[in-house]
Amino acid sequence: MPTRSQRRNHLANIYRLGIKELWSLLRDPAMLVLIAYTFSLSIYVASTAMPESLHNAAIAIIDNDSSPLSATIAASFYAPHFKTPELVTSVRADAGMDDGDYTFVLDIPANFQRDVLAGRAPVIQLNVDATRMSQAFTGNGYIEQIINDEVSQFVQRQQGGAAAPVGLALRMRFNPNLEQSWFGSLMEIINNVTMLSIILTGAALIREREHGTIEHLLVMPVTPAQIMLAKVWSMAAVVTLAALLALLLIVKGALHVPIQGSIALFMLVTMMYLFATTSMGIFMATLARSMPQFGMLLVLVLLPLELLSGGSTPRESMPQLVQDIMLAAPTTHFVAAGQAILYRGAGLDVVWPQLLAIFGIGAVLFMAALRRFRKTISQMA
Repeated sequence: MPTRSQRRNHLANIYRLGIKELWSLLRDPAMLVLIAYTFSLSIYVASTAMPESLHNAAIAIIDNDSSPLSATIAASFYAPHFKTPELVTSVRADAGMDDGDYTFVLDIPANFQRDVLAGRAPVIQLNVDATRMSQAFTGNGYIEQIINDEVSQFVQRQQGGAAAPVGLALRMRFNPNLEQSWFGSLMEIINNVTMLSIILTGAALIREREHGTIEHLLVMPVTPAQIMLAKVWSMAAVVTLAALLALLLIVKGALHVPIQGSIALFMLVTMMYLFATTSMGIFMATLARSMPQFGMLLVLVLLPLELLSGGSTPRESMPQLVQDIMLAAPTTHFVAAGQAILYRGAGLDVVWPQLLAIFGIGAVLFMAALRRFRKTISQMA
């Protein structure tokens, strides 16, 4: 049983070795640039560059009917999916499409309302600028649905048709306008936490081995566990601070994403998760002999962690075997806890199973990494 003085010395060694890791990181400009980019511009670009939902699409309407029905259809296009529609002539619509002013031009023919009420099934022409592929593909379906709904409701009111036996009222919870940036920015932080924590710890160990400084540590009165714990806490502290700044400055500040839950609880889950991923990074670094090998191994590990953990697509849509296998990955539980806290405002009483799972997986990964690290050191001695 170690004495109080021995425990104090152990903690002091871990602290000083961690400070050494931080100084080494500060002297590595490439890593500093990577951290800054990953938790700032990368998050902003990933959440805004390719929106999956329609946002501020430019639309013009040629109203040749000037009827109550055509006015109702024109008024049904509003923010945030569409800009305020412009009522234009055919000549202005063609010029606007050529100049790229409009993504959609809706041409309502003359006598449209009369033909609808008479049951003649008139045709509305929709011109689409297909060079804007994401908006063109998504907006086509939006516009068709909006027109069908407005026409059906208008005909029902005018002809006094029987009401539908069931009325479906849709309410979008947590993200009423289905803003892609709300989901993409937070998931990007989670993915970047995984990537950076593995890269920083693995690169730190490989860098020491390539520079020969690991041999200097072996002649000092420190143990492999102390060396590992120093790398874990120092790199975890860097990633935690970067994730917190990204959450406050980029997600809440620049992107104006509302966060429903406790940021403090999310950071607690993040620190627990970093215990697992930094251990994973050290384990991978003991398997690789150089940075290029570590990079190739990183790709093989990161892709399944990010794609199959529930951050890109719901786990329920995956095969049952994949769902069961991914329960052994800490990323699965971190994504579930992060989404529950940040999106739905969940508390500790809801996410404690994920916390427990992350801690258990982290402990297994740490022990496996420590065993492999000791074996690697003994081969070098």
